[in-house]
Amino acid sequence: MSLLGNILWIVLGGFLLFLWYLFGGLLLCLTVVGIPFGVQCFKLSVLALLPFGRRVVSTEKFSGCLATVMNVIWLLTAGLEIAILHLVLAALFAITIVGLPFAKQHLKLVNLALVPFGRRVE
Repeated sequence: MSLLGNILWIVLGGFLLFLWYLFGGLLLCLTVVGIPFGVQCFKLSVLALLPFGRRVVSTEKFSGCLATVMNVIWLLTAGLEIAILHLVLAALFAITIVGLPFAKQHLKLVNLALVPFGRRVE
């Protein structure tokens, strides 16, 4: 199921999401200050390319005060807009029964787009 889901995901727009996150990550990595945020965009791009069969888990390696501050900066600069985009896409896919698995994957991306620091994709 995950192979078929990933193939359909790529065809129905997942590749474009991957390219946008990759492009944003590359632009952010051009500056020293933006490198941590660019790494989070790369994390989102990997999940946006092949979301079926993957999950987002919290890590204890990078949590605490620094992760909270970085998540607040992320949320205020780009995270909220990205999360709203994925919520709208999830709502559009959820209109039909066939689109429900894709809506679930967009909700997974909403979760990561809001607070990416302190989480990893398995």
